[in-house]
Amino acid sequence: MSDHPLCNVVEAVLMAAGRPVTIDQMLELFDEHERPAAADLRDALADLDRRFEGTGIEVREVSSGWRVQVRQQYSGTVSRLWQERPSRYSRALLETLSLIAYRQPITRGEIEDIRGVTVASTIMRTIQERGWIRVVGHREVPGHPELLGTTREFLDYFGLKSLDDLPTLAQLQDLEDINEQLELPGAPELPAPSAANADSAEADPLPGVEPSLDGEQSPEVEPPSVQVELSSDDQPPPGNESR
Repeated sequence: MSDHPLCNVVEAVLMAAGRPVTIDQMLELFDEHERPAAADLRDALADLDRRFEGTGIEVREVSSGWRVQVRQQYSGTVSRLWQERPSRYSRALLETLSLIAYRQPITRGEIEDIRGVTVASTIMRTIQERGWIRVVGHREVPGHPELLGTTREFLDYFGLKSLDDLPTLAQLQDLEDINEQLELPGAPELPAPSAANADSAEADPLPGVEPSLDGEQSPEVEPPSVQVELSSDDQPPPGNESR
């Protein structure tokens, strides 16, 4: 290890991995006689993060491990590297996903009761295909409806280490880039990006409004910061989450 300072090795691993890497996975990369202690790896990660201060990238721990990613303030510029248009999500999809994240485990019927409209199948298919939600059980009522919860992919996509890192509803009220509010019964108003509210099928586009991935018309809602994963295992239900 003397010829390869640990901080440099960790940097090379994170840059090359293309996904989040856990401490245990990093340890397995070393020969047994060269393997550092887990505490030393954490110190190296902290040193690497300090090294990146004042640059366009940062070290971030998410649900699936550690990664190097583009800082939030530069994501808009970096996203133009990709020719395809970024994903855009309707208000209905974001409301549905928010309810699953904050109220999980929750059934599709309970989501519909809260929102007051039927959840379109295209919405459920979109968030399932992206690996953001999973079935965590069944409600002990007639019909045994599926209980839905979020996954590690959901946490990784939004740059979160655990569900505890979700912003509180009060904090969401202060976000400057969200100007529409979603009313959750018995809770403060939760802002959500502006978009069409109905869970209807495709319709003729309105001026200045583009169709979203779930078949609804919605203004452009950009995804979270572009991540250069220079991290997908399912996440356990809230309260049983491994630390």
